[in-house]
Amino acid sequence: MEKNRIEPFRGPARKRRLTNLGGSEGAQLVELAVILPLLMVIIVGIFDFSQAFNLKQRLGNAAFQGARVGSSEPSADLSQAAPTSVTAIRDVVDTYLRRADISDCALNTAVPASGPPLTWTYTVACTSGTFTLTIQRDDAFPMTVSSVTEYVVYTRVKISYPYQWTFNRVIGLVVPGASYAGVSQLTTVAIMPNQD
Repeated sequence: MEKNRIEPFRGPARKRRLTNLGGSEGAQLVELAVILPLLMVIIVGIFDFSQAFNLKQRLGNAAFQGARVGSSEPSADLSQAAPTSVTAIRDVVDTYLRRADISDCALNTAVPASGPPLTWTYTVACTSGTFTLTIQRDDAFPMTVSSVTEYVVYTRVKISYPYQWTFNRVIGLVVPGASYAGVSQLTTVAIMPNQD
């Protein structure tokens, strides 16, 4: 008979316990309130850094593809203001960026600016900064083998891309009023010896 006994309603007492947090329950709630912002900053920092690392890897692949194509392009047109061989390199980099879901910031319509001899620079504005693609088609470096110095001519592709950090949005949780710059330039370079 005792098993089927119905418990009396204890609503008001339970309600009092929740509103009057003391002892270990209150301490746990305070610990959570203190550690949660720090935990959020750490999680966002890990996520942000991994995104930047992933973007740098994809930019490196784009530069490598541009240098690979540039190394096989002819050098007969390099005296022109906008050589087709340089435009081909730009197009390869642009296509790779778009296929990797990276904003090309209208690189495909950019006009190169000539710099040092046989160097072309494409500069375009992105929402978070400036994207720069620099192509050197006919640079040389010395290579010595058995006391004989030969010069190896190579194509060099350099990408400088702006990365918008999301860390700035959560740093204020830990340090109120703190501000983080928010934009960094990720730079990568690829070099490939020319075949002609």
